[in-house]
Amino acid sequence: MGEFAFWLAQPGAGELRAVEVGAPGPDEVLVRTLHSGVSRGTETLVFRGGVPQSQHAAMRAPFQEGDFPAPVKYGYLNVGVVEQGPQDLAGRTVFCLFPHQTRYVVPVSAVTPVPENVPAARAVLAGTVETALNGLWDAAPLIGDRIAVVGAGMVGASVAAILSRFPGARVQLVDANPQRAGLAAALGVEFALPEQASGDCDLVVHASATSAGLTRSLELLATEGTVVELSWYGDRPVRVPLGEFFHSRRLVVKSSQVGGIAPARPGRRSYADRLAVALELLADARFDALLTGECDFTELPSVLPKLTSGEIPALCHVVNYR
Repeated sequence: MGEFAFWLAQPGAGELRAVEVGAPGPDEVLVRTLHSGVSRGTETLVFRGGVPQSQHAAMRAPFQEGDFPAPVKYGYLNVGVVEQGPQDLAGRTVFCLFPHQTRYVVPVSAVTPVPENVPAARAVLAGTVETALNGLWDAAPLIGDRIAVVGAGMVGASVAAILSRFPGARVQLVDANPQRAGLAAALGVEFALPEQASGDCDLVVHASATSAGLTRSLELLATEGTVVELSWYGDRPVRVPLGEFFHSRRLVVKSSQVGGIAPARPGRRSYADRLAVALELLADARFDALLTGECDFTELPSVLPKLTSGEIPALCHVVNYR
């Protein structure tokens, strides 16, 4: 039986295509996929054709084929087992920033071993937790800070999960969906609807990808507080009130993007270091609360439209391979 990959054939329509996978070279590995994850925010944006032309190069995934808007093979949350490769990796479970595909060959440097105490399905979150980790390097929270995380999607929930360990901090997960209260409880942090959230925050991490969420994030800040913006809006315009109290309270909006190592760690941490730390953080079983749906690889063309429309309200949707 041959190998297959998921391709976005045109905006709103995906399909499985046969692919050829050759033998690995001396510095490569052959990986059989166990699970991949659908990053609901970014991948559904790609699926609907919402990547702005100006961001086509910046949004390319490491092993993407094709170009935006379509046809394109896109994805970056893949966990598999090394079937052929160097002796120290043979048989190991590894994470790779590879699209949804049954088997693939990549350089040895492209895979990161999954710690033995991290289940393979949970490890698909590594790319998202890496984004959250980089955002918190940018945010630089202090012990005892009053922190709100606005937006309880994959990235926001990952930020909250990491902050739940932070000494002395008041951490509140804020979302317009009251059903996210159960998620917050599972992660060990407080929950609030936007209108009920606690203000006077030293730090707000925004990850709702909505103008309303960013506006509320600014409202929750104490004087000289900072919003760290982790949202990716794609081609949607954003309206934010920069009048009113923005200047008088000396507020800061700071961007964070996982494509570069946070300036707080220049020259001291590599991309490999950051991903390895993210995988170590995933030893915490609380992250299982982010795995809210699953399907078989063969079902992916019919599932992605439902994830995009919200018919399937998953955080991270896990794709299982036989």
